Amino acid sequence: MSDVVARAVDGDQEALREIVHELRDPLYRLALRMVWRPADAEDATQEILIQVITRLASFRGEAKLLTWAYRIGVNYLLNLRRKTPQEARELSLDEFRDDLADGLADADYAGPDADLLVNEVRLSCTQAVLQCLERSERVAFVLADVFELTSTEAAWVLDISPAAYRKRLERARERLRTFMGSTCGIVTPEGFCRCARRVEKAVSVGRIDPAAPALVGHAVNGRGVQEAAAQMHKLHDAAAVLRAHPDYAAPRERTDAILGLLRSGTFPLLE
Repeated sequence: MSDVVARAVDGDQEALREIVHELRDPLYRLALRMVWRPADAEDATQEILIQVITRLASFRGEAKLLTWAYRIGVNYLLNLRRKTPQEARELSLDEFRDDLADGLADADYAGPDADLLVNEVRLSCTQAVLQCLERSERVAFVLADVFELTSTEAAWVLDISPAAYRKRLERARERLRTFMGSTCGIVTPEGFCRCARRVEKAVSVGRIDPAAPALVGHAVNGRGVQEAAAQMHKLHDAAAVLRAHPDYAAPRERTDAILGLLRSGTFPLLE
């Protein structure tokens, strides 16, 4: 990949295209876990990709290109001024647990598109859970337990010591284990919440849109909704449930627009 970077820095358009294609989906998935909504993740991914491209000349191979790109992306996402809905409400995990208990149906939803809507509730809920963590803890968990970086790699991404990273990660894991263990029926039979019993409430308050499910209907590049759900149910632990999202694909029109600017020569991306 260092050869591709060198060619891109020298102005090779095909090398730039290869880099964008390599990075866009992983960076989009990172952004989606941090900002919750696909539209916000699209905006963030476009900005991150532009920053990555403009800084290619500073890439020295001290980490894999994707890990290096994660570092740029994480810095952008941690400092993003726009707040997610959970952040704006300053909703804690305890408050979110109470919120989930409110309106829980007595029986599983059996209406139209039941499987689709249950999966949409699950995916939306796991997004919301992460938003209840402060950003530094959220990204620590996401890097380790969603993207499976080592503590050394994740610490480098965050520009902190491995010891400090492990401490931050354990705080996030403990908070999520406690929450999921007392709440989520997928993780434990003692958990009171069931996705199939949250459908009607989620629809009534506008958290999911039956006509246009944002996450179940999202384009993927690899693992789909059903495969992710199957893997989650085999493992039955908090990290597995939060990790079990499809391999979402970044919207091609947004990254193609960046490539169009590169080809036009009107936007000086490389320093």
